Amino acid sequence: MAEHHTTPPTDGTPVLSEPLELLYEEAGQPRSGLPPALATAYGGDLGFNPPCVYANFVTSLDGVVALGPEYPDSGSAISGSASADQFVMGLLRACADAVLIGAGTLRATPGHQWTPDHLCPQAAPHFAELRRSLRHATQPQLVVVSASGEVPTEHPALQAGALVATTADGARRLDGRLPAASKTVIPAEGTTLRMADVLASLRANGHTVVLTEGGPHLIGHLLGEGLLDELFLTTSPVLAGRADSPRPGLIAGLELLPSRPLWTDLISARRRDSYLFLRYRLGPPGARVGPHSSPTS
Repeated sequence: MAEHHTTPPTDGTPVLSEPLELLYEEAGQPRSGLPPALATAYGGDLGFNPPCVYANFVTSLDGVVALGPEYPDSGSAISGSASADQFVMGLLRACADAVLIGAGTLRATPGHQWTPDHLCPQAAPHFAELRRSLRHATQPQLVVVSASGEVPTEHPALQAGALVATTADGARRLDGRLPAASKTVIPAEGTTLRMADVLASLRANGHTVVLTEGGPHLIGHLLGEGLLDELFLTTSPVLAGRADSPRPGLIAGLELLPSRPLWTDLISARRRDSYLFLRYRLGPPGARVGPHSSPTS
């Protein structure tokens, strides 16, 4: 994401010059009671029923979510640094107890902070008001997942304070290297790191609403363990293309079709210019057998 240095306005300036246009929303969605400025910009309310794990991605029209390791901060290139996308990302962070990412995402975005106001500074006072109303901490807890413990310890997000969920071997590798504001968490014994154990550890510490901005491999692990409840997907009106460099789609390291299709339900659709902001609900694995099955089949 591009860096921002805007001073938050105090004169009632709108969060967005034009609000998102609500195209569709399933009835009965949870509401958090967004502050008026956020509700106006978002085109309605937004909420989650804890415990909940939700992901947020921006994708090109041809399904590219990252441009490869040689392009740091490629999400901004795909989104065009659109203010509406940055607002939605900030809002989703503001709703969360914790933001979950992988070490690859940390490395790919040097200088980034996973806080709501980093993306949308003009909404900072409204994000703070929302977090107070939800009885959240001032900022969401950043959680970096790395079984090996190979993380860039000089990253400013770690300097500011984060949890590094790792194995015992990873914790030994990080011993004495993490900034004082950060610490390691070992969710379970063994040499592998299960996302169920990571989430259980977070929930035991009161983090029941978790946003993941992890990359395709982290999403693959969450989906493989049946742990992702919702997906927010921004469709950017750009074609990225593929040639010789790896340009992953939403999921890596996990094949679902044709033997394990995971159907979703569209529960919200919004629009700003040529961007679409879509919200999907994921059911438990095997809960649906086709696109026209009922949710209870």
